[in-house]
Parts: sequence; C-alpha cells; structure tokens
Amino acid sequence: MKVLVTGANGFVGRRLCPALAERGLLVRAVSGPGMTKPVFPEAVEKAFIDNIWALTDWTKYLRDIDVIIHLAARVHVMSRSGRHAISQFRRINAEGTKNLALQAGRAGIKRLVFLSTIKVNGEQTLEKPFSEADPYDPRDAYAASKAEAEEALREVSASSGLKAVIIRSPLVYGPGVKGNLLRMMQAIKRDLPVPLGNINNRRSLISLDNLVDVLILAATREEALGQTFVVSDGEDFSTTDLAKMMAAAMGKKGRLISCPSGLLQLAARLAPRLKPDIDRLTGSLVIDSSKFRNTLGWTPPQKSRQGIEMMVFDHLRKKGHDG
Repeated sequence: MKVLVTGANGFVGRRLCPALAERGLLVRAVSGPGMTKPVFPEAVEKAFIDNIWALTDWTKYLRDIDVIIHLAARVHVMSRSGRHAISQFRRINAEGTKNLALQAGRAGIKRLVFLSTIKVNGEQTLEKPFSEADPYDPRDAYAASKAEAEEALREVSASSGLKAVIIRSPLVYGPGVKGNLLRMMQAIKRDLPVPLGNINNRRSLISLDNLVDVLILAATREEALGQTFVVSDGEDFSTTDLAKMMAAAMGKKGRLISCPSGLLQLAARLAPRLKPDIDRLTGSLVIDSSKFRNTLGWTPPQKSRQGIEMMVFDHLRKKGHDG
C-alpha cells in the first residue's frame, strides 16, 4: 500500500510519515513552501508543491497512490476575522480539499483520510461532551472552512468511488508544539508567575503519537471507511492540572497563582485579541471518542502524562538543558 501525505512538513506530518514507513507502508510525503523541510528516512519519497487550492494539478502526486492522508491546511493568519481571512481559509481548506478529492476519485483512489478539527462543533462544551452526532457550530473562519471541507468530501464520496474518513481532533500536544502550550512551558521554565492556579475546567487533548496511531488506523482499517470520528486521549484535564504536570516534568513546583475567572474575563474584554486564548485556557471542551475506540478496538498507545513529559523534555533539550 502506498500512502500520499499532504502537509508532510507540518507538526503532525513530521511524525506521521516516518511512522507509516516503520509499519511497512510506502510513503510519498508532499511538503509545501514556507517551512523548514523535514528530514525523513530514505524509504520516504519526498515531493514538493507550491500551493494547494481549487486549481492545483495533483496528477503526478497521485500516481500509484492507494490512500491519501490530507493534513495540509491553512491554520494561522494575523487576523481570523473579516472577508479576507474567510476567503483565504476557504481557498485552501475547503476548495483545495474538494479539488484534491475530485482528482483522487478520478484517479481511482478509494480512501482519503481528512484531518479536521473538533472546532467544527464549537469552542466549548457545557453539559455534555462533543460527539460525532453534534451539529456544526464553527466560531471562526478556520473552523468554518474545515466544516465546508467535510461537506465537500461527503459530496465527492457520494458521487465517486472515493470514501472519506474524517478525523476531528482537539488540541494536539507533543514535541515541537506551538501556541499556548509552548508559552506555558516557557513561563514555567523561567519561574514566571502563571495565573492558572484555580481553573476548574476540563479539556480533552490528544498526544501527537496517539493522533498518528489514529490516522494510520483510519488509513488502513476497513471499518473506518466512510466514517467520521472525534478522537482524544480519553484523559481530560483542567488547565491547572496540565500546568502542574508540565512543572513536575521540569522538576519544578511552578508558580501557579490563583486568579479569579472574572479577572481573566475582564482581561479578555479589555484586550479582545487575548479573548480566544483566555477562553481556551478557562473554558471546557470535552470529547466522547467512544465511537472510534469501539469501531476500531482502539486503546491509546500513549498515556497523557507520558506524552506531556515527552513534550517537556523535548522543549528543554532544544533550549540547551539536559532534560
């Protein structure tokens, strides 16, 4: 079996491509512009593409391919609001995905695994965990474009031999992580006060290694064909718990300061650009991943604490510490 991986130079792709090769699969890793090119084993075939949008010609990349794992996406821009942001997300994430699926169907490829996001269901859970049965409720341009891509894949699947497997992931953590988790590690490492000492939320996460395992199963198991799955580690934590585990992995107590949630919300109102980050740090987002576990007989190969420790050790190593 030969697998085409798009977005091979991204956070997930850099771990996925070697893992596929280690399991005896042939891999064509397609990397995009603007990022440091990953170093893959010789067994991984490297390919490069200038852009992904509605007019991209995938002909040479799809030759001899059995399965596609589509990771490539527009994730970060300076502003996620306004018509320009929406059009840029849609151009790559929705239109680009549909174009790839259409060409894959014409090429006779039978399966496309699409890495989506739990954000298509919303930003927070209040009474019950998100599951595959929940309606779309995207709150930003990125999530909206991913929801459009999912719908496009279902349309293509209904009219061709290509079957999509949609994987909705929460926040992914692991070696090389960016964003809030990186900032938390940096603050803890520097012994800076962190105002997350009494956050009573619950967050579902998934480790990079667990997500890679999910994607490989989605690409190789017949039971996954045509299905949509929400996935997580199955171990939910408060933001405070997460910060404490990071500190423990560094051998530190961590200067976690109790800060009333009202003050954090006031900060969000005074500095609107901080609101999405504050909401993610203080709000709950819990996932029910029982469908994937039951359908595929899946048990996460990595415990959350182990994954967090690996993430922290990698961060310390890169910063010149002995970990």
